[in-house]
Amino acid sequence: MNIAALMVLLVLLAIQFASSRSIRNEFSYLISDGLDKKDKYISSGSNLFFQMFGTGIFGGSVFYVLGKFPQIVLVLVTLLSASEDVVGSAVSMSMGFLAGSTMMSLTIIWGSVIAFGSYDLQQTPSSNLENKMLCLSNGYGVKTDIVTKYTARIILLSMIPYLILELSKVVNSSSATRAAVLIALIITVILLVTYCTFQVFQPWIQDRTLEYLILSYVKKNLLQSLCNPYGRPIEFKIRQLFRKIDLNKNGQISEDEVRAFLVGIEAGVVGLIGDHCVSKVMAEFDFSGDHGISKEEFIRGISKWLDEANGVENNGNQTELFNSNLPGSREEQQIWEAEQQDSKNSDEWNYSKATYFILLGTAIAVLLAKPLTKTLQELATAIKVPSFLVSYFLVPFALNFRQGYKSIISVSDKKEKSVSLTLSQIYCGVFMNNVLGLTSFLTIVYIREVEWDITAEILVVLVICSGIGLSSSFSSKFPFWTCLVAYALYPISLGFLYVLTISLGWG
Repeated sequence: MNIAALMVLLVLLAIQFASSRSIRNEFSYLISDGLDKKDKYISSGSNLFFQMFGTGIFGGSVFYVLGKFPQIVLVLVTLLSASEDVVGSAVSMSMGFLAGSTMMSLTIIWGSVIAFGSYDLQQTPSSNLENKMLCLSNGYGVKTDIVTKYTARIILLSMIPYLILELSKVVNSSSATRAAVLIALIITVILLVTYCTFQVFQPWIQDRTLEYLILSYVKKNLLQSLCNPYGRPIEFKIRQLFRKIDLNKNGQISEDEVRAFLVGIEAGVVGLIGDHCVSKVMAEFDFSGDHGISKEEFIRGISKWLDEANGVENNGNQTELFNSNLPGSREEQQIWEAEQQDSKNSDEWNYSKATYFILLGTAIAVLLAKPLTKTLQELATAIKVPSFLVSYFLVPFALNFRQGYKSIISVSDKKEKSVSLTLSQIYCGVFMNNVLGLTSFLTIVYIREVEWDITAEILVVLVICSGIGLSSSFSSKFPFWTCLVAYALYPISLGFLYVLTISLGWG
């Protein structure tokens, strides 16, 4: 936690050094209140859409765009609203939003997963839980499964358009540069469509995302409430949980009620409440095969996954924690119950409500984009630092802090499965950030015929993504010292960027 605490302190110090109190107030409001509200509304609208459509084509494609929609809007508005005399700085700032998130995910967050998930690779899982102290010895580290290595390779695919853009600057021709932008844009769109289509027909990425969400939810919300001080499940509390989940009180948990649980654990936020994912959950609990989950089956399944999350060896023949159908927060559960009661209403009302939430969240993102850009520029001027430090650090920190915290909680049990699932989520998030963000960025650059010079930013992203992507694609074992390398990469990359842009005049 020392690294995270240091980063928070640096952010607070930077804001305190600002000469204008109004700048500090504006920045705090835009980051804490505005960004949080827009995410809440867009997530609510997306959940409603998924209750109507499920996964399928919609879940495998359109929803992923909705998930990154706020960031896309931020980039689009920043570029579209910039006048001709400041469009150059707007281009640099927009790239900072995109590259900064990628850099932070693959350095600070990736390193934190290794640091907090490391254990003695020579010991058994049970003894790992007793040894909480880390060591710099090569015997300490983490292991990942083979699927995580495959997932890491998609980061390398997302580097293709970045490489094209970087090479285009070598030619030093305006026509060649414009052609390179068009080619990179086409390739980026192809990568996006291919990725989304692949998940429709080969949904193993969705499966791992669902498994990660459930594992995180069990650790964060259920271990203390359903287990005694010795870590053993308390049966009567599990029975109470069953009664809460059994909405129609018929003694069986149905597929619709399973879908409610997935909404509660934020599976709807990433499109994992469709028929495929619901079937996966049912298969893990429906031991009798009668298409329903009885109270005894629920107790057996929940106990199994609580033991799994606690690191207790299970004698059963189970796969990894795939689906402990658990309710989400009280607010989310109430929202779902209300939606179930309103299901008699027309589909038009559901479409209207979902559209309203998404449009409201998008409107907030649009309204915030320009003030946020202006405030960032004023803040950079007030604290006398290059503007790219603000866009590369403050905004990515605010947007990725929650992901980093959840990642640390997820690997706290120091198990291979937890580390594998968490790293897979990081890799998929980086891919979508690179592809979706670059698509919106290149579209505006090409349409407006903007003169751009972000070779320094692209070079840094290429180096970090290639380094982490290659090492993760061909290695399943990471010693503890690799987290120190990852942590060091972040300030080094910022320093490298400073030298290229300020000292050498790139961009």
